[in-house]
Amino acid sequence: MKQMKKGPILSERFEVAFNQVHDAMKDIVKINDERFVVLVKVGAKKYQIIETFKKDLEQYAKLRNAIVHEKMEIGYYIAEPNAKVVEHIEKIANVFNRPNYAMSIATKNVMYFDYNDSILKVTEAIRQYNYSKFPIYKNKDFVGLLTASSIVKWMAQNMVSTSVNLADTHIFDIMKYEKYHPIDFVSKSTNIFDVETIFEKSHKMKKKLEAVIITENGKKDETPLGIITPWDLIEIDYTVD
Repeated sequence: MKQMKKGPILSERFEVAFNQVHDAMKDIVKINDERFVVLVKVGAKKYQIIETFKKDLEQYAKLRNAIVHEKMEIGYYIAEPNAKVVEHIEKIANVFNRPNYAMSIATKNVMYFDYNDSILKVTEAIRQYNYSKFPIYKNKDFVGLLTASSIVKWMAQNMVSTSVNLADTHIFDIMKYEKYHPIDFVSKSTNIFDVETIFEKSHKMKKKLEAVIITENGKKDETPLGIITPWDLIEIDYTVD
């Protein structure tokens, strides 16, 4: 009777998954020191995906050292990890290696307007979609964000006898009341980790980045395909079952 070929032993599976996580972290963190524990420590401060699994990865680093460094010969391990541990690190490896394009967490179908549009278009969008920030374009080039708070400010200063005329008001009228909002642009091929880095660098420079707008090639004069705010990064779910 022909014997069935056995699959990899638990220790081999653990080592493969560990190495996959290690390689992924090298690509994400991008520092000169490529030691696993250093990548975990540095990466957890910048990237939510690493912070989520920080404690597990620190424990797995110790386990990996115990298994691999005590290996008596090639293919022979002095100890076998628990099956649940192996399954868990394999799930973590899958999370690290799945495509994480920024578009996957972005708000799609971005509501944007032309500089010369009627403000009534914006107020209708606020009513219908409950959005509060809108990219504004002039001659197809991005000129800034229009916010609901600026519309309210304009209305307060232009109210006559408890009413205000919006019918003859255009976006350019309101933009005079709008403050500067730091915005960055990235291409649709950008991943989540690069976007996290953009927000992190902005924070270190004490510049509050309002949003990252995704376009085809990351150019200001292209149609916005998605928009990411700091809240979108907070809400990423990297957990595994």
